[in-house]
Amino acid sequence: MATIGLTELFILIALIALCFWPASVAARKGQSFTLFFIFALFLFPAALIVAYLLKDNTSSRSTAA
Repeated sequence: MATIGLTELFILIALIALCFWPASVAARKGQSFTLFFIFALFLFPAALIVAYLLKDNTSSRSTAA
């Protein structure tokens, strides 16, 4: 039976905690926090880059004519 050690548990918790970074950046820009959290679980570097490259959708721009 395989057991998880303290070191592996710490690494797992650290990796999950890191996934909040791109998810919160994306959420600030008006994107789905949950979607980016799951994206970061599997592809953290790509999720972080994509989150920072997203355009901000939260600001309401009114066009004066």
